Amino acid sequence: MRMFTPARKRLMRDFKRLQQDPPVGISGAPQDNNIMLWNAAIFGPDDTPWDGGIFKFWFLMTC
Repeated sequence: MRMFTPARKRLMRDFKRLQQDPPVGISGAPQDNNIMLWNAAIFGPDDTPWDGGIFKFWFLMTC
């Protein structure tokens, strides 16, 4: 049985919230097999120098 630390529980709750009410211009999700490793993207806002840009990130949670 896999134990879930408070950090893992929090990340699972945050991911569920992101799916239910996604912020405009931002996308993020954990890797399929690792809730502690996330991929994210910010989409450049219209009518700005970043319009059309996609800025990709990955985050490794170390809690």
